[in-house]
Amino acid sequence: MADDDVVEGTDTSDELIEQLAQLASDKKLTLGCSESLTAGTLAARLGAAKGSSDWFRGGIVAYSREVKYGLLEVPEGPVVSESAARTMAESTSRLLGADIVVAVSGAGGPDPQDGRPPGTVCFATTGPDGTRSEEQRFDGDPQDVLARTVRHALSLLVERASA
Repeated sequence: MADDDVVEGTDTSDELIEQLAQLASDKKLTLGCSESLTAGTLAARLGAAKGSSDWFRGGIVAYSREVKYGLLEVPEGPVVSESAARTMAESTSRLLGADIVVAVSGAGGPDPQDGRPPGTVCFATTGPDGTRSEEQRFDGDPQDVLARTVRHALSLLVERASA
């Protein structure tokens, strides 16, 4: 998979975006995102999708700890954790009024964060059937980690919207 130019969509995330747009439209779902290490890239991809004005509620870029702790009510402490991602997803769902939300927080690199090695990314999704979280480890430079994070977040949204 090519990881270059994730914003322009030269990777497989284009296919995921198309699937997601179709699912959201067909099922009349609203979607949102909360992102840290991706710094708005995920929201930009969702907002550029076909028909997104009908299903994309918006995104919250919580790059700093203070925004996570204040706006998204993440408990003070490590932010590269599944519990932080879960809180980010749940708070964003409430703030945006979205049916399904994905949240990402991680150590994009090149340096560790919260004692977690570069490439450690925590994901959470929330929807009508509850909240799920997971941790992934992506190799590569920060741009590779960003591309893989966006792609995985999109695949999680497709999975939740397909249920």
